[in-house]
Amino acid sequence: MAAVLVPGLLRGSVGAICSQAALSKATRCALRHLTLTSIMKSKRKTDHLERTANVLRQEVVTAAKVCGTVNESPSVKRLRLLVADQDFSFKAGQWIDFFIPGVSVVGGFSICSSPRLLEQERVIELAVKYTNHPPAVWIHNQCTHDSEVAVRVGGEFFFDPQPADASRNLVLIAGGVGINPLLSILRHAADLHRERTNRGSGYEIGTIRLFYSAKNTSELLFKKNILDLVNEFPEKIACSLHVTKQTTPISAELKPYITEGRITEKEIREHISRETLFYICGPPPMTDFFSKQLENSHVPKEHICFEKWW
Repeated sequence: MAAVLVPGLLRGSVGAICSQAALSKATRCALRHLTLTSIMKSKRKTDHLERTANVLRQEVVTAAKVCGTVNESPSVKRLRLLVADQDFSFKAGQWIDFFIPGVSVVGGFSICSSPRLLEQERVIELAVKYTNHPPAVWIHNQCTHDSEVAVRVGGEFFFDPQPADASRNLVLIAGGVGINPLLSILRHAADLHRERTNRGSGYEIGTIRLFYSAKNTSELLFKKNILDLVNEFPEKIACSLHVTKQTTPISAELKPYITEGRITEKEIREHISRETLFYICGPPPMTDFFSKQLENSHVPKEHICFEKWW
């Protein structure tokens, strides 16, 4: 559900990382049929597969099983998927093609969990907003525990530093469900910092600042997860949560982090430096505005990475 612009600095090789060796012949045939059928029947001009046709993605479609669901907000459901194939992997910020048996349209959803969760539990998480898009309807109305689906990783919007890379600050700018890939990046950065603290080696992350805007506090997804990271690493992580149409009182816990009104150009400009990378994900007008403003402020294009969702 996205189109991306990725700087050469951040772009890495994305190939057929997954292996089908662990899949049975019957499963492989079923996945191949599901993939081809879905591609042939996805005719809408705004379809995920068409929008991302030229974006790098893995070649292998992997079986997955729903192992949990929870309502993240009144309009967003969080989905936990068990991916047993040990060869399946992704980079923080990437999305998946989401194949559903019996649903001809292919979904496209960003992963909101960290690569570490997959390594430890073989689980990935998605947060899907309710719309009339068939995959979203299925997730909200028909999906059950143990429902079987298939997934394929894609996307050039990611943060995947290597241990010897130069330390970078991150500014993450999210609008609505555009928080999903940025939460994955935030969680991954926190995991890297924990690893370096515990082992004394590994990638050294700089500071991380999250700017996140939604209609109201009930639609600010993952509030507790975000604030837990801010409180765990106050010297590294900070957040500014914005609400544009708040009509109810804001809780005392959230109030110190909340600003009423949109994220402003001035707030972002204060964090520009040569060591800072900017990741932006949200509605097209928002991503266009901030990427343009950063360019006008002489931020190198290779330090600006954005993804649009519809």
